[in-house]
Amino acid sequence: MIAGLLHRDNPPQSISEKGFSTSSIDLKPKGQANPLDEKLTSYSNWVGASQVMRDLFKHVQKLAKSSATVLILGETGAGKEIIGRAVHELSPRCSGPFIRVNCGALSESLLESELFGHVKGAFTNAIENRVGRFEAAHGGTILLDEINSVSQNLQINLLRVLQEQQFERVGDTRTISVDCRIIAATNRDLAEMVDDGDFREDLYYRLNVLPIYVPPLRDRKEDIPDLARFFVRQYSAQNQKLVLNISADALAHLERYQWPGNVRELRNYIERAVVLAEQEELTADLLPAQVRGEAPIRMGRTDRSEMQALCAELVARGVSDLGETGNYHEQMIALVERELIAQILRTSRSQSRAALRLGINRNTLRKKIEDFRLESELD
Repeated sequence: MIAGLLHRDNPPQSISEKGFSTSSIDLKPKGQANPLDEKLTSYSNWVGASQVMRDLFKHVQKLAKSSATVLILGETGAGKEIIGRAVHELSPRCSGPFIRVNCGALSESLLESELFGHVKGAFTNAIENRVGRFEAAHGGTILLDEINSVSQNLQINLLRVLQEQQFERVGDTRTISVDCRIIAATNRDLAEMVDDGDFREDLYYRLNVLPIYVPPLRDRKEDIPDLARFFVRQYSAQNQKLVLNISADALAHLERYQWPGNVRELRNYIERAVVLAEQEELTADLLPAQVRGEAPIRMGRTDRSEMQALCAELVARGVSDLGETGNYHEQMIALVERELIAQILRTSRSQSRAALRLGINRNTLRKKIEDFRLESELD
C-alpha cells in the first residue's frame, strides 16, 4: 500500500497520510484554471522525483479525470493502494467515499456478503440487514485489492456490476443500482491467469480499461534517499526520538539492497532502526543483516512451482532468441551466472565477502568480473 508518494502533511485517512514527499514535483497544468486543476496542485510535494515516478504521477493525473475502470498492477508493497486512493482523490468523485476491500482476506461466502451485503436470515448469523461495500461506495470509488483471489462464481457477479452497475444482496431478490468507480489491484499476471483458466477473460477485459503499473523500488532507487529520510522524520516524531539524519554508510547499504518487499519493507526497516537508535544519526549497524549484505536476500514468497515456472520461461526465451546457433548450454549458464554474480556484488561489502558467499576464490571472482564486464558493480 505504499508507492513512494509520501506527503509532508499527515492528515488522518487521506492520501497524504501514506503518499510521497520531499522532492517537489510540479503537476500543475500551465495555462489552465479549473477546480480540478487546483486540487491537483496539492499533490506537488511527493517523495519520488525519479523519472519513472514523474511519469507515473502524470499518468495517474490523466486517468483520474475519467470514470473508467482502472487496473493497478505491481508487486506486493509497491504502493497499489495509495495509487488507487490518488486516482480517487484527484477525480471528480473526490468528495464521495473511498472504499477498499481486500478480496484475498475473506472466504468466498464472506466476500460475497462483504461486497454486496445481505438481508436478515440469508444465512446463519445473518441477524440483520447489512449494506455491502458497493452500496457504501455509491457516489465514490471502490478499490478491489487482490482481485486475482476472487472465485469464479464471484467473478460472474463482479462482471455484472461492471457492465450494469446492478446487483442483489445475498438472500434478496431486489435489484440495487449503484454509481461508483471501480478500481482493481493485483500483484499477479491476470492475462496469464486467463490463459490458465483461473480468471474470466471477459472480466479481465472489463477491468483492464485503464491499466497502471506501479514500478518496484529496485527500479527507482533514486527515490530511496528521500523516502528513507521521510520515514526517519515520521518515526522519530511518532516514537519521540531525536534521529536527525542517516549516515552515508547506512544510505549506501539502502541504495544497494534489492528491496523484494518494496517501499513497505523500507518503511519497516527504517521504523525498526529509529526505535533502536540511541543517537541523532541512524547508522548502518541498525539495519538488518541482509540489507548490509551479511545475510541472503529474502526473495519474497515465491514457491517452488513459481520458481520452476520462471526458470522454464527463462530457458524457453533464451532458446528462442538463440535460434539455431547452438551452444545453448554455455550461453544460458553464462546468462544466469552473470546475474548471480552481479546481485551478490551489489549486496557485499567487498570482493572477498562476495567470493565467500559465491563459494569461489577471489581470483576466480576477479576473472569472472572481467569476463562479464561487471566492473560497474564494484562502485
